[in-house]
Amino acid sequence: MQHSPLSVAQLRREFLATSANGLGMLGLGSLLAQDGLAEATPELASHFAPKAKACIFIFLEGGPSQIDLYDPKPKLNELHGQPLPESMTKNVRFAFIRKETARLMGSKRKFRRHGQSGMQFSDLLPHMARHADDWLMIRSLHTDQFNHHPGQLVLHCGRAQFGLPSMGAWLNYGLGNASRNLPGYVVLSAGRGTSGGASLWQSGFLPSSYSGVLLRNQGEPVLNLKNPEGIPQAMQRHSLDALAKLNGQRFAQLQDPEINSRIAAYELAFRMQAAAPELIDLSRESARTLEMYGVNRPDPAVKASRGGGPGQYRSFATNCLLARRLVERGVRFVSIMHASWDHHSNLDQELEHNCGMADQPVAALLADLKQRGLLDSTMVVFGSEFGRTPLGENRGGNPNSTGRDHHPFAFTMLAAGGGLRGGLTYGETDEIGWGVVRDPVDLHDFHATMLHQFGMDHLRFTHRFSGRDYRLTDVAGRVIQPWIA
Repeated sequence: MQHSPLSVAQLRREFLATSANGLGMLGLGSLLAQDGLAEATPELASHFAPKAKACIFIFLEGGPSQIDLYDPKPKLNELHGQPLPESMTKNVRFAFIRKETARLMGSKRKFRRHGQSGMQFSDLLPHMARHADDWLMIRSLHTDQFNHHPGQLVLHCGRAQFGLPSMGAWLNYGLGNASRNLPGYVVLSAGRGTSGGASLWQSGFLPSSYSGVLLRNQGEPVLNLKNPEGIPQAMQRHSLDALAKLNGQRFAQLQDPEINSRIAAYELAFRMQAAAPELIDLSRESARTLEMYGVNRPDPAVKASRGGGPGQYRSFATNCLLARRLVERGVRFVSIMHASWDHHSNLDQELEHNCGMADQPVAALLADLKQRGLLDSTMVVFGSEFGRTPLGENRGGNPNSTGRDHHPFAFTMLAAGGGLRGGLTYGETDEIGWGVVRDPVDLHDFHATMLHQFGMDHLRFTHRFSGRDYRLTDVAGRVIQPWIA
């Protein structure tokens, strides 16, 4: 392992940080840095000057259909109802499609070009389309996993394996937390919950201070954070000071780093008691801002359960607004997760419902970051673990296909800000959207380029565990220079 200027800080940080679980380890790195016990400033941590300081990753669990949103295929519409040659499907594994009766299924969506770049969006994303010249549209992504949880682990952690750090954990480990009163990695959730669960925001073999913290957007932001009734703040402060003194004496005797971890844990929890409720209090946001995000929009009626039930329009919009507020307060990585976009059936109605939920708030987030001067330093990602097949779903031999199966061979994601080139449509798929024919992008390439924008060389950014040097990009990955502004 080559030791970068980050290495000494990492080694000291690992001594001071342990794998104690729970709220206790949140934000330890930044707390120790502020107390002079560890160095976690971006200037020391980066391999070179970063363009991005924060990331908002909007994860659409399940795999939205790229054919119906970003990648129009007129030829597919012409071939609607026809089978694929056996040579194309012979060695292909599907989640549910029955190959012998599978037929191509065109799209009912209407596409238009937008902005000076002429980027194409379907009629389901009119608000996001207005920001065509800010988006980088990547049409040629591919992965080697065709089921949800393994695919989600590859997207978030680099491999389909448990126990590996997620993207947010890696970034906070390398760059530190710029927020004094909030954790460096926050997770906001809407819908029915991702199939991958907490494995998608884990710290893996890194200290647990770098794990994502699930924050609720109403009620108590973090469960069990408030003081019990009758315990005033002054009393708690005196108690924490006394406890810190006792723990300090104990540390002097035992030199157990877990003791320092506990001290930092109590301190962050104390600070979060004020910071977290203030964060989710939107009363100081203007009526215009709330309207722009669509926070008070009612959910339209839809006969479906995949979107997560009633209240998701408000919940998702609130999460987008909270993401901006978190970035303003120095949080390094924010995950917004919504489940589910897994449209094996009822595609037209349910995709329209989900896009109606996401389109306005995501467009508002981009506009809001831009007007506040934050988009240049904040990377916004909008994507999923894979896409959907050009074949109709025929589970059980049903001839009336109304959905699409999982498709890892070619799919699309969007990204903006953080020094990425806007208005660029990168990569190309074949005439029916089956496979990539130009500029293929592995998910490791995406990770390598993301790290590059944060000033990290993905080949040098490693952590030794169980006798080997691990990295987010595993043994692959390349920085895609055309993406960089």
